Amino acid sequence: MTVNQAIIDLYDRFTHGGMSRRRFLDRLAVLAGGTAAANAALLLLQNNYALAETVPESDPRIRTETVSIPAGDATIAAYVAKPATGDKFPTVIVIHENRGLNPHIKDVTRRLGVAGFLACGVDLLSAQGGTPTDEDKARDMIGTLKPDQVVGWLRTVVANLRARPDSNGKVGVVGFCWGGGAVNNLAVAEPTLNAAVAYYGKQPDAAKVPSIQAPLLLHYGGLDQGIDAGIPAYEAALKANGKKYQIYVYDGANHAFNNDTNTARYNKAAADLAWTRTLAFLKQNLG
Repeated sequence: MTVNQAIIDLYDRFTHGGMSRRRFLDRLAVLAGGTAAANAALLLLQNNYALAETVPESDPRIRTETVSIPAGDATIAAYVAKPATGDKFPTVIVIHENRGLNPHIKDVTRRLGVAGFLACGVDLLSAQGGTPTDEDKARDMIGTLKPDQVVGWLRTVVANLRARPDSNGKVGVVGFCWGGGAVNNLAVAEPTLNAAVAYYGKQPDAAKVPSIQAPLLLHYGGLDQGIDAGIPAYEAALKANGKKYQIYVYDGANHAFNNDTNTARYNKAAADLAWTRTLAFLKQNLG
């Protein structure tokens, strides 16, 4: 079954808090042509975490652990993956979508471990008891977080990871969707950040761009109209302030095109190319 663009756009509105679940399901039934078709489409729209083991937990190339990082008014739980051999590694924070630290983001963290990084997938819902299994609840919890509060936590994580004996002292960050927006906010606030990669993330105010010190790699889906509307102002500010950045817009790709547990929105060609560029960028800037 192919999910048409109007249904994908509707789902994006729902996942970003634009409507209630009941209203979403009612409108989905109309667009899909009935309840049965809507249920079939929903299976493709929702994340299937059975697909979230491109790198299994047991992969002998990596070691994983769960750590707790004190961060002012909170303790941030984090999932860490790093190469099984070696002493010091370039370090990357992984920031989740508005669904929290789920199996897909843990899989992305392991992929970075296999690629030679000390990768840390943070759970920014830790202060609220951690990421729940109910994705709608996770989205609602994310919606209560204040951007400045999140940035404060992430700055503490940066300092904590840089001080780890298995870090080479250079710290970058990669984030997706809500996490991509958090990447941009962290780049504004943290002058010691060594690299920042935002996948389809909300852009910061242009007036804040002068504070950015880290080189940026920005990925966008060509069909992601809401997020893409902010690209021109962001790029103009980056260019005017002489910032180091790369922007890629992937034609025919939707928001969340990197999420390979989401059949409707995943775009393999775009995801593979963006990931290749991400790894090269992180290795170039983190060592």
